[in-house]
Amino acid sequence: MAHIDDARKTFDKFDLDGDGYVTPAEFQQAMVELGDRHYTVSLAEAVVKSRDDNGDGVLTFDEFYDKAKDL
Repeated sequence: MAHIDDARKTFDKFDLDGDGYVTPAEFQQAMVELGDRHYTVSLAEAVVKSRDDNGDGVLTFDEFYDKAKDL
């Protein structure tokens, strides 16, 4: 996922309302839609928190890409 265009497409799948931020609820819903039916909001909150550099409770594209580019 190192390519920025691929990362943007992936981010857009998680940003369900298109506001430029991924909330824990959106993260959870996207994971369920990708096939992980047991992905909980609590787990999504933990993942978002671990990647949320500014502590606002949501992921921006830059925060998402910063972590994804190493995958």
